[in-house]
Amino acid sequence: MEKKMAKCVEFIRMLLSDIQGAPFLGNDFSQELYSIWYEHAQRDAATAYEFLDENFPNQDEIDHALDKFLG
Repeated sequence: MEKKMAKCVEFIRMLLSDIQGAPFLGNDFSQELYSIWYEHAQRDAATAYEFLDENFPNQDEIDHALDKFLG
């Protein structure tokens, strides 16, 4: 279970990194930069969802694993 939680934490870090790297939608907004960021964020989110679906098929397992991990 600890190995699964470590992998889950890795995915969370990837998603947070994607969010932190989001381009600012100001006057000099670059559609290309936004497209690259969006593609990375979507890829990492899909990977995280697939991992959760595969390793924690029901919410009770996730809750239990998080309680144990954070506990």
